[in-house]
Amino acid sequence: MLEVRDLHKRFGDKVALDGVSLSVEPGHMFGFVGANGAGKTTTMRITMGVLVPDSGRVLWNGKELTESGRSDFGYMPEERGLYPKMKIAAQIAYFGELAGMTPAVAKRAAGDWLDRLGLGDRGNDFVQDLSLGNQQRVQLAVALVHDPKMLVLDEPFSGLDPIAVDTMATVLQERSEAGVPVVFSSHQLELVERLCDTVGIISAGTMVATGTVAELRARGNRRLRVTVAGATSGWENSVGVPATSVGTDEWVFDTDDDQRVLQAATAAGRVTRFGYDEPSLADIFREASS
Repeated sequence: MLEVRDLHKRFGDKVALDGVSLSVEPGHMFGFVGANGAGKTTTMRITMGVLVPDSGRVLWNGKELTESGRSDFGYMPEERGLYPKMKIAAQIAYFGELAGMTPAVAKRAAGDWLDRLGLGDRGNDFVQDLSLGNQQRVQLAVALVHDPKMLVLDEPFSGLDPIAVDTMATVLQERSEAGVPVVFSSHQLELVERLCDTVGIISAGTMVATGTVAELRARGNRRLRVTVAGATSGWENSVGVPATSVGTDEWVFDTDDDQRVLQAATAAGRVTRFGYDEPSLADIFREASS
């Protein structure tokens, strides 16, 4: 289990992190969401030992995370950390050896991951000759080649086409189902919503919301959507709560008093739709970051 506790970090006068905490349990995926510059990458770099916090702790299975412990992690930085003039298969195997694998085992694992990620026929190509999306696949293979116990991935879906997104999502789900904790950041909120057990929303260096998607939705602003066929003009004003017309015979109310709205709607015409719209993760993100 990974625990990040009360991280603080400044760069000169800029506060990058102001008490950021999160935890990722075995077999769970944690989605890290925030605007550019919110603190996601800084948190990940501190977790991986690339940066040192001003204060705070990073724990692995209840103990202070050490450099030897980080060697069991798979890390995918936002900026590609690949050698452009090195052949792909050799490069993946090289990173496997750096993580402690024997040359033979690293070579075999590199080939397996190239096949798994749809690059089995590109092993002798140079990284610089690949599209950006395929370079992203190689970067993921580098993070996975040594069978890590934890995955820390900064914008892993950036620049991928839909097929590559599906491939990467499947791989991450498989790793998670095998018991590996996974934390990744992404601006693709629909992916975070679909894949993650827990989501953390960070804004200006502060974690403003954390929980399951269902928990975050429960905290969000639900809107009551009502369709009334043949409604009398202006009926919505009689309810006494904010209402917005969103189409022919359709209104949205910002209220939890559904019975009050229902009574007014049935008096105004024939109610053909009545129910709450659950906020999407994008809606929750906008609310939490405002």
